Amino acid sequence: MKEKIHPNYGPCVIQCACGNVIETRGTKPRITVDVCSSCHPFFTGKQKLVDTAGRIDRFQKKYAGKITVGKAPQKKKKAPVPAPAPVPTPAPALTPASPAASEKPLRASPPKA
Repeated sequence: MKEKIHPNYGPCVIQCACGNVIETRGTKPRITVDVCSSCHPFFTGKQKLVDTAGRIDRFQKKYAGKITVGKAPQKKKKAPVPAPAPVPTPAPALTPASPAASEKPLRASPPKA
């Protein structure tokens, strides 16, 4: 290992906002965290809402009465679209007899050898 390029690795104390203290090793002597394994909902199974600066209250005030629980609002039915009118087809033009009728018919595949 090269000298003077690696940080010091020593005892470290991790303190959570709930008061839980964990002693381990690390490059910093003290670390503070907001959530740990003893208070996180994934590990405890309890749901805890963390309200930051009253955002939940502001949301509830803003959308009070607008949010309904249950059936989704039904969409308005559109008026039926009338079927398009049929397009008249032109009558076939009269042409003289084609000279291709007097020629020999083409074979579908070449003869096998």
